[in-house]
Amino acid sequence: MLIYDKSKLPSRHVTEGPERAPHRSYYYAMGLSAEQIHQPFVGVATCWNEAAPCNISLMRQAQSVKKGVAAEKGTPREFATITVTDGLAMGHEGMKSSLASRDCIADSVELTMRGHSYDALVGMAGCDKSLPGMMMAMLRLNVPSIFIYGGSILPGTFKGRDVTVVDVFEAVGLHSVGKMSDEDLELLEQVACPSAGACGGQFTANTMAMVSEAIGLALPYSCGAPAPYEIRDRFCMAAGEKVMELIARNIRPRDIATRKAFENAATVVAASGGSTNAALHLPAMAHECGIKFDLFDVAEIFKKTPYIADLKPGGQYVAKDLFEAGGIPLVMKTLLDHGYLHGDCMTVTGRTMAENMEKVRFNPEQVVVRSADNPITPTGGVVGLSGNLAPDGAIVKVAGMKTLTFSGPARVFDSEKECFDAVTAREYQDGEVLVIRYVGPKGGPGMPEMLSTTAALYGQGAGEKVALITDGRFSGGTRGFCIGHVGPEAAVGGPIGLLRNGDIIDIDAVEGTLSVRLSEEDLAARKADWKAPQSDYRSGAVWKFAQLVGPARDGALTHPGGQAETKSYADI
Repeated sequence: MLIYDKSKLPSRHVTEGPERAPHRSYYYAMGLSAEQIHQPFVGVATCWNEAAPCNISLMRQAQSVKKGVAAEKGTPREFATITVTDGLAMGHEGMKSSLASRDCIADSVELTMRGHSYDALVGMAGCDKSLPGMMMAMLRLNVPSIFIYGGSILPGTFKGRDVTVVDVFEAVGLHSVGKMSDEDLELLEQVACPSAGACGGQFTANTMAMVSEAIGLALPYSCGAPAPYEIRDRFCMAAGEKVMELIARNIRPRDIATRKAFENAATVVAASGGSTNAALHLPAMAHECGIKFDLFDVAEIFKKTPYIADLKPGGQYVAKDLFEAGGIPLVMKTLLDHGYLHGDCMTVTGRTMAENMEKVRFNPEQVVVRSADNPITPTGGVVGLSGNLAPDGAIVKVAGMKTLTFSGPARVFDSEKECFDAVTAREYQDGEVLVIRYVGPKGGPGMPEMLSTTAALYGQGAGEKVALITDGRFSGGTRGFCIGHVGPEAAVGGPIGLLRNGDIIDIDAVEGTLSVRLSEEDLAARKADWKAPQSDYRSGAVWKFAQLVGPARDGALTHPGGQAETKSYADI
């Protein structure tokens, strides 16, 4: 039987003593018993909404979490926060809200937990920014917490082959050059997304889901099961039960998310050919713990990690295939066995990573994941870059790419729309480097993703005939020679803002360099003539984000983080 000491828990401030009689009256109004009021309170936070399939099943899954909490004598309190779903925000002004939503999610969960003095948190998320946002809240609050992913979507079927939403984005490019009919495009859009769940490839949502297991904040296997699978309810019930054990044992997120745990997380991203967005979110999550783990630290891990999981967009398979082949622990087991993971990290099971993996066996019969000693390529599917065009770094996903170097003249655009319109009209040449700038964290504002443009290029057959660099971001679904997070960004006078049409850019993903053939004197002369452009966003949430946000290298941070704390919420 689990033992809880309410006198040391935050909820004592709203439930204990005669002076809290008015507070207790509110709980009686909601049907709670005296016994429930004096139990530990567990926040069950979801990013449920009707915006997209990624989040639509979270409310149902939350009910199973609540049953698990109640079964172990806890009192669950469900609440919801926002989500901005990138698939719908992509390609227009809505994308400026995406990255800001990550911090809004973390802030709103923090405020709800603080305001109501909850003792623990089970956080449930489905789409891209909601996963790191929810985990950032857990690390910031430092109360016992478990993360739950809502699960991936099932693949669609189009003319006998598996498809995902990225195939639809790329079909827009095919259609624009007459390689796909109106009828086929309409059919594809109707069949590509056949169920609830987040995008099925190793895009940002599934990448960050894998991170949650690798870092130890999610139960083993729980993040691989597709959203429609009934086993998800069993994982959710187990999470509700387990979080009560974490309260009793006082195991907190920062006991789990150590520097070694972040290195484990970066390792699974590279090994799975995951989203470049992880290089933005891992530093932000580490910041909540007071740990410095920036883009260059992430890139060091990427550089020495083998690429072993044959997952879309660079590979063949989707999350459903990985789960049925053995799940995320299959990837982690072979990495651990061959010395790429730290096995001594604590996890939400109350056991170490190595203890969790003890009975996992690598399955040599499946074709989704290679053994770490027989990789697809010997270095990671994601690579960090630096050079005179990116003094603060940049990042590229190379999983599935044949050519890892590229040189060519710049064709410069000051917004994604300008570039997308030029691509749609085929107003570019093979061999060019397309540059989209003033779309960084401050310049965007909000560091939008460029999937519409990159997918259109791929659909036109130019995915590896041109390169694209930006101070913005790329979707986890992006493929081709696409470099993002170039820093410093153009809006603060970074070198990418000084480029002109025809400048020769050199990219080398083997050596990890990104440079322009200009001298320091050339760049300094151009900088002297440069003026910061005015943003159209002069008020509101996106403006507020732009005022607070720091560089992509550090995770696009908006507050001082754990290092500045004198006391965490868990110790109030």
